[in-house]
Amino acid sequence: MPINYLTDVPPDILARAANIRVAVFDVDGTLTDGRLWYGEDGRETKVFHVHDGLGLKRLKQNGVVVAIISARISHPVALRAEELGIEHVYQAQDNKAACLLELLDALNLTTEQAAFVGDDLPDLPPMKLAGLAVAVANAHPVVAEQAHWQTAKSGGLGAAREVCDLILHAQGKDAAAVPSH
Repeated sequence: MPINYLTDVPPDILARAANIRVAVFDVDGTLTDGRLWYGEDGRETKVFHVHDGLGLKRLKQNGVVVAIISARISHPVALRAEELGIEHVYQAQDNKAACLLELLDALNLTTEQAAFVGDDLPDLPPMKLAGLAVAVANAHPVVAEQAHWQTAKSGGLGAAREVCDLILHAQGKDAAAVPSH
């Protein structure tokens, strides 16, 4: 029988996750494994995990806004976001905290209602603002230390799905339910 990683979540983390209305994800190292791939023609490619995609879709289906804030510009990110129906995509963001605050203002939400998921030092400022700060398993040690919760899986390998399942679980939604099409 598979191990349920949600059974040992501390009550304070569940309380934080129950309050989330927007889940914001960094890209490189969080939604991907952090490696940058370039073809001989200079075009960038990225690999995204299908489990993460379904988790993001399920959040949206359950009324949680999903957003992406990245310091880099990447066409594959725009394509993946469009495929998943993610409307709030912010690339080339040197100040991720300011971007998060602008997003929250536009959505009329508080910082306590935001989750931010990241892996490296540029993610610390928005993580410090968020009601739920999550570091992926392969996050920089300083980032992991500052996070409220850390995933068991690494970025690009199902970490985002863990975050989605945590939020849905804390909000009383069955994370194992099959979404309707």
